Amino acid sequence: MDQALPATIPDLAAIQALAAPDMAAIDALIRRRLASDVVLINQVAEHIVSAGGKRLRPMLVALAGRACGGGGAEHHQLAAIVEFIHTSTLLHDDVVDESDLRRGRSTANAIWGNAASVLVGDFLYSRSFQLMVELGRMEVMRILADTTNRIAEGEVLQLLHVRNPDVDEGAYLRVIERKTAVLFAAGTRLGALAAGADAATQQALHEYGLQLGYAFQIADDVLDYSADADELGKHLGDDLAEGKATLPLIHAMAHADAPTRERLRGIVEQGDAGAMDEVMAAIQASRGLDYSRARAHEFAAAAVAALDRLPDNAAVAALRGLARHAVERGS
Repeated sequence: MDQALPATIPDLAAIQALAAPDMAAIDALIRRRLASDVVLINQVAEHIVSAGGKRLRPMLVALAGRACGGGGAEHHQLAAIVEFIHTSTLLHDDVVDESDLRRGRSTANAIWGNAASVLVGDFLYSRSFQLMVELGRMEVMRILADTTNRIAEGEVLQLLHVRNPDVDEGAYLRVIERKTAVLFAAGTRLGALAAGADAATQQALHEYGLQLGYAFQIADDVLDYSADADELGKHLGDDLAEGKATLPLIHAMAHADAPTRERLRGIVEQGDAGAMDEVMAAIQASRGLDYSRARAHEFAAAAVAALDRLPDNAAVAALRGLARHAVERGS
């Protein structure tokens, strides 16, 4: 595992420096194409787009393109499309989850209400499809249409698992695949496609993105039980309050004694964030955080292994570095 993520790969600052010219162009395009003559759309969209974050998904599109010897305006537009899709899902997620904090700021639904958040999310979805059509490439539209459909399936699948103590690791991973990993995979595949890469290279970068998405989300779910609130940018225990059993808790329930397991099941069914101390004790007793971090590292290593099919260059090294960053946040 550690051999697959060697110490010589670039750190996040170096990766961001490498991607900076592309990211500046992508950010400028995003802001131009957000514009609407409906003032509320501009306000809500600007609030969430300017909220911070590292723009990981558009960065992946740009770096995948550079890894295949391409780059430029088409990649920037594809990156903006991916970011619009992601941003629209954030708006919808916060409404469904009744969240009031994201990245340390009030959510759009907390400020403008649920209706505005849902409708502006719809605007961003539709704007992303306008940008797709402008590119005039049926394969691009097919990949992104399939991806957005899978994301919608993931949202519904996660809803079915809310307050369900019988969710196991397999069910949890199926939600992650649809909600997170498929958009990472679409971004990296599209970067390769737009660069004119052959089918095998496109598939390699698709596999990289998929495995990275798993690693990223598992690491994110670990933070909900291990970070401080300022670092997390949301309330600690939000997943528990929403009745979501993520991998640390799933592992704890699978390895607890019968009385503890029954107590944990009741906590999940009630979404009892007040029982956080009990949950943390069970997670620590089962080494649930260690197990979850190890699983994230396994997926990150698989992502790096997929890149072995590509020739070495600075962008490929940066993609390896992003796999390391995904699993080392907060550790």
